[in-house]
Amino acid sequence: MNPEPLNVAVVGQQNNDSLSSTESNDEGVLSDVDTDDNMDVDEEIGSGKLVGSVSEKALQTLNELRCGNLLCDAVISVSDGSFNVHRAIMSACSPYFRVQFTSAIAATNGDNNTPPKNHHVHIPGVSCAVMEEIINYAYLRKCSINADNVHQLLITADYVDISGLVRMCKQYLAQMLTAENCVSIMGFARFRFLNDLYAKARSYLLRHFIEVAAKNKDLLQLNLKDFYDVINDDELNTREEDNVWKLCIKWIDQDPNERKHHVAQLMQGVRLGLMTPKCFMEEVREHPYVVQSEEAKPLIVETFKFMYDLDIINPTSGELTTPPLAMPRLPHEVIFAIGGWSGGTSKACIETYDTRADRWVNIPAEDPAGPRAYHGTAVIGYKIYAIGGYDGLEYFNTCRVFDAIKKTWKEVAPMHCRRCYVSVAELNGLIYAIGGYDGHNRLNTVERYNPKTNQWTVITPMNMQRSDASACTLNGKIYATGGFNGQECLDSAEVYDPHTNVWTRIPNMNQRRSGVSCVAFRGQVYVVGGFNGTSRLATGERYNPETQTWSFIREMNHSRSNFGLEIIDDMIFAIAGFNGVSTISHTECYVPETNEWMEATDMNIIRSALTANNVAGLPNIRDYIHKERDRLMEERRQRLLANAMASDENLS
Repeated sequence: MNPEPLNVAVVGQQNNDSLSSTESNDEGVLSDVDTDDNMDVDEEIGSGKLVGSVSEKALQTLNELRCGNLLCDAVISVSDGSFNVHRAIMSACSPYFRVQFTSAIAATNGDNNTPPKNHHVHIPGVSCAVMEEIINYAYLRKCSINADNVHQLLITADYVDISGLVRMCKQYLAQMLTAENCVSIMGFARFRFLNDLYAKARSYLLRHFIEVAAKNKDLLQLNLKDFYDVINDDELNTREEDNVWKLCIKWIDQDPNERKHHVAQLMQGVRLGLMTPKCFMEEVREHPYVVQSEEAKPLIVETFKFMYDLDIINPTSGELTTPPLAMPRLPHEVIFAIGGWSGGTSKACIETYDTRADRWVNIPAEDPAGPRAYHGTAVIGYKIYAIGGYDGLEYFNTCRVFDAIKKTWKEVAPMHCRRCYVSVAELNGLIYAIGGYDGHNRLNTVERYNPKTNQWTVITPMNMQRSDASACTLNGKIYATGGFNGQECLDSAEVYDPHTNVWTRIPNMNQRRSGVSCVAFRGQVYVVGGFNGTSRLATGERYNPETQTWSFIREMNHSRSNFGLEIIDDMIFAIAGFNGVSTISHTECYVPETNEWMEATDMNIIRSALTANNVAGLPNIRDYIHKERDRLMEERRQRLLANAMASDENLS
């Protein structure tokens, strides 16, 4: 039975610019039956299948013959026109046309003066414009695809079995995915049995759920099963379950008389126990749809008990398992914390942070080349580049790269200078190593790494020597903040413009900061923590490039220097570091909406001088998340019991 289409029409498109491609990754000029449809471009070139094939000039000549009706021996007609073609060309590209043009070849009974019946193929329901693109592809391996023709072009290419053009159309649809059209493309793909396109469209919906929920009208037209499958999916990307519940209400509001009876089922797809208590009490418990549903009442009671820890501390009960209403969803991005310094030695350890479960995970993928601390890191794709650093004996100019998919390390080209306490930033696919300490001098020099050429290039130096500074990228420019020049901690900052290759001073920060960390967030540069020459800092401030002013933000809960700072889930996470007395493992996150720092789970390994990087969209992200999600409830109980025992001891 064919699955029900979600919606065949595509909603929205950036523009009508066409996609012109010289696709040669399927048939080349060979027949489809002579090529492997699963082979990609590189494989075909490597196998020699394209070597010696008909040149582009020859293809153009054949098309000119067709356009001039020269040597044509067949006609393809559609509802509003016809085309003279060469049977051999169309048959080489399409098994469908091959069958049409070669079947019943003896239908003329040997009479060469009678035109064969199989020289004319009529395809109803196809426009002249679409068939022209089909024929262009057959002759030239080029096709003009746009938002207006892509659906009919894909359907027709599938009908005549031109797999290469089908792939081009699917690629185009995947590239044009937006929050407004992903649901309709998902429906079209499912109706046409395009499983790979369906998976991409669904993945887009889940990853960009918040934006899709706000902009996509098709989402509210889904039937109960399809809608429930979306909100119940473990990969639904939302920081707060409140958003999921609000979407459920919007869905019911589209047809309240018919849909309000499904509220209890929808509630089972929402992680009610992870909602904010305020939203649960005011927008779920008291909502008319819920109040009127008998099936919803047990869910309300169960959620209420979970939220307020009723009966959870009973030490006589067996081990608790995390109920479905509190099972965290899977993250779409994780923070990698690499290396660092602890207990008087450098570390090679790797931990990842699962923001949904609020847990740090030990990853057994240490660099076999050895540990490093006071280094810098940058992410390009799924690879993390570790730049410079120090292992307690040697100041490094070496650079290593960790492949998060393969879980392997390899060496890349070394820098021109040894750089410990180096600041690292990525911009436009290039990695910048800024300042640092070479074991003798604090540096103002800067060099840039191109992964494609595996080469470092020295560029314009900074205006000031900076080691133990921090750098980030904002609006196509690199900001370098704070640091130490060998004599004093710095409150200065400067910005690099790659178009002019010039570093320019910006207004000084409000405080001197060495061992500082900075990130670009919501159009501003956030600078947090550090050492002012006297003490470790908990303060933070942000720079507005438009007003060229610095302003303070709320202080962290923990003073720290030489720590990791990264953005995930639209919050800034401060990770580990040194507080002036000891190395710490504390993690906390800054919520800009409330201007507050909230405690998160501590790291497993105490360390400072580490780096932290967000890696998003990993296909193997399950390798880096907290595995025992069903034990989160028991872990929570154990913490509550420990806190209760500590309180009793203090009272006694």
